[in-house]
Amino acid sequence: MAILSIRTIGDPVLRTETKPVDEITDQTKKLIENMKDTMYDASGVGLAAPQVGISKQIIIVDVGDGPLTLINPEIVDSSGAEIDEEGCLSIPGENGKVERASKIVVEALNSDGEEVEIEAEGLLARALQHEIDHLEGTLFVDKVK
Repeated sequence: MAILSIRTIGDPVLRTETKPVDEITDQTKKLIENMKDTMYDASGVGLAAPQVGISKQIIIVDVGDGPLTLINPEIVDSSGAEIDEEGCLSIPGENGKVERASKIVVEALNSDGEEVEIEAEGLLARALQHEIDHLEGTLFVDKVK
């Protein structure tokens, strides 16, 4: 597979609201595999398609339990709040404390086009919220406390 170039802050694609994926094609699956390779190569725990210059609603997250691919993800429920340190592959060297929901429920499609529901808390909940923000053109620095 290929390691993709990670876009950094200042690139307009990071501030553009993404479009839903209408059809999961072989090209979509190739993008997902390349995004995984790119995320692992950069030692990240998450990557959103805009970070590699693609304005589509695709995120990859791996907090240590194996990669989770979500297409057209939507947070349908959230509760609690916690503040913790975040960083971002698109903003190298920057960290900040961000308040996020402590528990969330996300509905999305997996890479096979099947509907999935993810209940998450802790680091997984934080990573999912961070990556879903990317799909709306929001960066963690916009939310630093």
